[in-house]
This record gives sequence, C-alpha cells and structure tokens, in this order.
Amino acid sequence: MSDRKKRSKPAWLRMPTMGAEGAAEVRSILRKHNLETVCSQARCPNMGHCYQRGTATFLILGSVCTRTCGYCAIEHSACPPPPPDPDEPARVAGAAAEMGLSYVVVTSVTRDDLPDGGAGHFAKTVSEIRKLLPEAMIEVLTPDFRGAETSLQIISDASPDVFNHNLETVRALFPAVRPEASYDLSLEVLRKYGRMSPSTPLKSGLMAGLGEEIEDIRKAITDLREAGVTMLTLGQYLQPTSEHLAVDRFVHPREFDEWKAFAESIGFRSVASGPLVRSSFHADLSFPASDGAHGGLSE
Repeated sequence: MSDRKKRSKPAWLRMPTMGAEGAAEVRSILRKHNLETVCSQARCPNMGHCYQRGTATFLILGSVCTRTCGYCAIEHSACPPPPPDPDEPARVAGAAAEMGLSYVVVTSVTRDDLPDGGAGHFAKTVSEIRKLLPEAMIEVLTPDFRGAETSLQIISDASPDVFNHNLETVRALFPAVRPEASYDLSLEVLRKYGRMSPSTPLKSGLMAGLGEEIEDIRKAITDLREAGVTMLTLGQYLQPTSEHLAVDRFVHPREFDEWKAFAESIGFRSVASGPLVRSSFHADLSFPASDGAHGGLSE
C-alpha cells in the first residue's frame, strides 16, 4: 500500500459537465422526502451526472455506519446509530415514484447493531416500492449481514430483481481496505444468496488503484464468477479525503477494457469497467437482456 501524496487526476477521471436543471429537481425531491443517497454521503464523483439523468442511489438505515472501511467517506461511529426510521421505506418509494424511476437501486450503511443487520428494513423498502412502481426493477446493494442466512432469506423473500454485494478489493488488501469484513465471507454471501434465489442475477464490484497486483485482480474476478456472479463493476478508487487510503495508481482506461474482456471471456453477462464506474453507475443500462439465471464458471 502506497503512502504517496494525493496527485492530480488524469483527464479520463473528469466527468463531463451536464446541465443543472434535472439535478436540481432530484435534489428537491430528496429534500422533500428527507432521504439520504450514497451519491452524496460517499462523495461519488458521478453525483451531478446521475442526478442530471434523474437517478440516485437511495441510502437507507440512516447515514452512520458501524464499520470503519479505509476507502469509504460515509460517517462511522463505535456507538450504535439511531434505530431505523419506520417511515423511511415509504419515503424511498414516494421519491422513486416522483422521480419516475424504472430501475431503483437501494443500498445502506452497515448496521451490525441490528439483530437482522437491517434486512427487514431492506425488505420493507422493496415492498413499498413495488406498491407504487409495480413495473420497476429493483436492485439491492447490501452489506454482508455477517453471513447470516436468516437475513439473506429475508432479502430473498422480498424478491428484488438484482442482488448486489460488493467484494470491493482483492484478498491481499482486504485487511487494510475492509478490516471488519472478510474476503471469503463476502464470496460466501453471494453463494448463499444464489442458492436461495437461483433465478436472481448476482452482482458485485471491485475498485482498482489501491495497490493490488494484476494477478490479484484476475483472481478476484475469477472468484466472483465461481461464486455465481454474472454482473460485474470495476472502477478507479479515488481518495475521498486525506484521512482515507491513498491512491496507489491511476489505472488507464485501456486496462479497464482488458478487464472487461477478461470478465466476459469467463462468463460474465454484464460488465461495466472504466475509471468512473461505480456500483450503481448507469445500473439501469447494465441489466443483461438475457434471462437472469446464474451458475458456475463458464467454459
């Protein structure tokens, strides 16, 4: 892991500017419904772009995380955060309907303080969205729930259209990047969910530029495919503040293209790979046109 000082971003990491009218409307809707987004809480570089497209990734279960990851700008605390707001799922649904979303992405902070890790709150949010937007597709991006099958079953019973759990980084860097999580546990979470809901596409994401080796990335991609994942995102890690892990290198777009080709060659059906790609960036355009069934590593 490098301790290099923060460097100037290359040209390919500058998101093209867009008009402000659509973004202002999204911000107004979010304020009206008193909602958080991972876009703002995690300081996503694509926030203005996505808001202008009329999309946002809803952040539920509050805005304070119970874990301390080296890459993430979301607030964390050793003290238990406030209990989940029981009205939040309905507000998420109302905002999604007002925004006219046909593809809704819901994620959360990690809530290790809750008996089910917040799975029930996810399920209620999916249910409320279905009431107002019965034709919309819903993707959930969840924490690992410490691998609890009961929590994963609650999510499965809610029947989201895509189950997303990010691996985030390679095995060698996990202790520094995600000290309270486990590489093998995250893979097992994906496997377990795949067994519970074999027709639901599994999705996961990786960051590059944290100091990983080329073979580490290849192995992580292969491990995800063997776990049944068919949808993959790969993007450049960007240091949100000086207190977070430093960027080791800026990965050239050509390398992201190479990883996309490799992932597709081993059976991934949907791969978004590029410097500015994030888990939910253009998620509505990434859902595979073919059926959602997943399986073992394709030959």
